[in-house]
Amino acid sequence: MTTLPGDASTLNDFGEENTPEPGTVAAKAIEGRSLTRIGWTRLKRDKVAMGAGIVVLVLVVIAILAPLLASAAGAGDPRAQYMDYINPDTSMPLGSFGGINSHHLLGVEPVNGRDVLSRVLFGSRISLLIATAASLVSLLIGIAAGVVAGYFGGWVDAVISRIMDVFLAFPLLLFALALAAIVPDTFFGMTGDALRIAMLVFIIGFFGWPYAGRIVRGQTIALREREFVDAARVLGAKPRRIILRELMPNLVAPILVYGTLLIPANILFEAALSFLGVGIRPPTPSWGKMLNDAIQYYRVDPEYLIVPGAAIFVTVLAFNLFGDGLRDAFDPKAH
Repeated sequence: MTTLPGDASTLNDFGEENTPEPGTVAAKAIEGRSLTRIGWTRLKRDKVAMGAGIVVLVLVVIAILAPLLASAAGAGDPRAQYMDYINPDTSMPLGSFGGINSHHLLGVEPVNGRDVLSRVLFGSRISLLIATAASLVSLLIGIAAGVVAGYFGGWVDAVISRIMDVFLAFPLLLFALALAAIVPDTFFGMTGDALRIAMLVFIIGFFGWPYAGRIVRGQTIALREREFVDAARVLGAKPRRIILRELMPNLVAPILVYGTLLIPANILFEAALSFLGVGIRPPTPSWGKMLNDAIQYYRVDPEYLIVPGAAIFVTVLAFNLFGDGLRDAFDPKAH
């Protein structure tokens, strides 16, 4: 039986044309789909996750364009003090709702008169920068340790697993408080904000890798016994090639999901450290430090407390919802 070019009809053994009967549809070839394509299709159906993803994208753009947005709003420098809008007798903003006016859309801070909107915009850069960098550090170390432990097993797995247990039992918050207190003003040529950011990235990222490592280790153990890995071994592939070419492509989805869930956790941790006074130092804006400063004024100026709190809430919620959507979309047992 022969197929005519460009036609769904066929020729029988006698050379006569066979046309499909009326009401029938020619069979189409089944098209295979990769895990990435299946996951993207599922993710597009999740309206909540897509909405959260848009919010995350907007937050990233806001952080990148913070100087332009602050200048467009009329207050470009987050450290500038606008004392004309502060009552000299009470040190509180003039007017209602924290001194909101056409020049300061979210008001000004008590005592120093710094623009709240500008500080929230620039604070988003600090929070997202530290959280993203720390997440990358955790993922890089966790992926390397988890893949090695899961693939080789035996004493290698035992040693790396015990190291993970030690790090998981480490009092991270207490260590961060102690380390911040002993770090000098100049260290490895870094000073000021650069030194504080590097310190926070190191503390949050380096001591958070065991969580990623355990997830990657478990996934690697499940994958190393699969047929395609056995086939690569039979063909003579070295462990390095098997890890990079066979295992890593199948680990992208769980790593991506965990990364999106790790970033909001690190945002909260950075805010907590700044709230406790061991994070970014003023006058550099930080959401956690703004919350700390607003506590003593929440009765007379609640707007000053609400704005940075709402910024943290929206950012963390958006990342969590988007991460949950990714997890559901790339879960092979779902649907």
